[in-house]
Amino acid sequence: MAASTQPAKASGSYRIGGDLPVDRLGYGAMQLTGPGVWGDPKHPAEAVRVLRRAYELGVTFIDTADSYGPFVSELLIREALHPYADDLVIATKAGLTRAGPDDWRPVGRPEYLRQQCELSLRHLGLDCIPLYQLHRIDAKVPLADQLGELALLRQEGKIRHIGLSQVGVEEIEAARAIAPIVSVQNLYNLADRSAEDVLEHCERHDLAFIPWFPIATGNLARPGGPLDAIATGHGAAPAQLALAWLLRRSAVMLPIPGTSSVAHLEENVAAAEVELTDAEFEALAGAA
Repeated sequence: MAASTQPAKASGSYRIGGDLPVDRLGYGAMQLTGPGVWGDPKHPAEAVRVLRRAYELGVTFIDTADSYGPFVSELLIREALHPYADDLVIATKAGLTRAGPDDWRPVGRPEYLRQQCELSLRHLGLDCIPLYQLHRIDAKVPLADQLGELALLRQEGKIRHIGLSQVGVEEIEAARAIAPIVSVQNLYNLADRSAEDVLEHCERHDLAFIPWFPIATGNLARPGGPLDAIATGHGAAPAQLALAWLLRRSAVMLPIPGTSSVAHLEENVAAAEVELTDAEFEALAGAA
C-alpha cells in the first residue's frame, strides 16, 4: 500500500522499550464495546471494519484491556486482525475488574493478574503480549507483589514489556525499582495537562507516554475560540488539531484516539498529517 494512503505514518515512529517500533498515532479499542464499556457492541461488523481500517491507514499500535467488555475488545481484535501482521503491536492491560456498566474496581492480587494474562493470551491469540500494562495500582496489595508477578510473567516469555496506567512520578520510580517499566498511560490532553510532570519524567527516561482521552478540547473548540480559529485555517476539525498538538508536544507521546466509526477513525488518523507552526503550537498551549 502506498504511503500516501497511510496517514498514520506521518506521525513518526517510536520504539517502545527500545526494541518495539510503532507509528506514534495509535488506536484505543475501548469504544468498540457496548454502553458503559460493557458487553457487545451494537454493530459488531462495524467494529471489525474499524480495526481493519485502522491498520490499512498505517496504525501499528492498538491499545486495549481485559476489562473492556470484559474481553469483548480483545476478542474483536483477534477476529479482525489475527493472524497479526509483523509490524502490528497489541497492548493490553489487567488490574481493573468489572461488576457492571461504568463500574471499575482495582484488583492487583498476583494470582488474579496471572489469570488475566493467561486469558488475554488466549483471547488475543498471542503467545506473548508485546506490552502488558497494570491498569491501576491496587492500594490493598503491596506494589512489589503486583509488579513482581508481571516480572515473573515477563521472565516466562508471556509478556515482552511492562507498562503502568494512571500513576504519579513516585509510583513510576517505585515500580522501576521492582521491574523494568517501558510505558505510562495517563489522562492527558490539550485541555487537561495535570500529568505534565509525568510526561516530563517519561521524556527524561525515554518511557512511552500514552495519553488516554487524548482529544478532549473543553471550551477551546467553541466557535471563535483559539482551537476553532486555527482549525479553520488548516481546513481541519478541532479534534484533529488537538491530536496534532499532542504529537508535536513530545517525541515519546503515543496518542490512542478511539472510536466505533470508520468515518471518525479516518478523521482522527488524518490528524497525523496536520503540521502546526511554532506560533500555532504555542498559541494552543497558552490558551489551554
